[in-house]
Amino acid sequence: MTDYFHRLGLPRRFAVDAADLERAYLARSRAVHPDYHLAGSSADLNASLDLSAALNEAYNNLRDPFLRAEHLLGLMGGPSAAEQKQMPPAFLAEMLDAREELEAARGSPTKTEQLEQAFGSRLAGVLDDVAAAFGRLEPVAADSPERVNLLARIRGLLNAARYIRGLIRDLNAEQ
Repeated sequence: MTDYFHRLGLPRRFAVDAADLERAYLARSRAVHPDYHLAGSSADLNASLDLSAALNEAYNNLRDPFLRAEHLLGLMGGPSAAEQKQMPPAFLAEMLDAREELEAARGSPTKTEQLEQAFGSRLAGVLDDVAAAFGRLEPVAADSPERVNLLARIRGLLNAARYIRGLIRDLNAEQ
């Protein structure tokens, strides 16, 4: 698995300072940007294009907290969304209610805006929980049962975030 943190020279952790991420991206991007390799061989230009695309991919994934968490969980050996699908019934009921609210808000810009704020707040809360879980995970030994439980907890939170992101996507598609 590609390590986006390594690609940008950043420590492998969920808490990433946006300014540090930007600086790391820009510094590496300048070094490999295709514009600086136009006078070189076509092999140099192609390598530059590949490296530039790889940096863009790393930057875009680490910039988004959800994608960063997914990536980090994978690097840490946590369960994938396919491996751990189950969600608490109460959460699924909440998402069903939210979906009904979304359908009822069609055509009402005021209700749509309210839902977008509510869904955004819910997503931010889940991502805060993800950040806290990753923070608790950092000092835990690799072979600890607590680590396995925390990785599973993070997966569950990311599955919840995926549902909420879907609601936001569908809400914005309606406009």
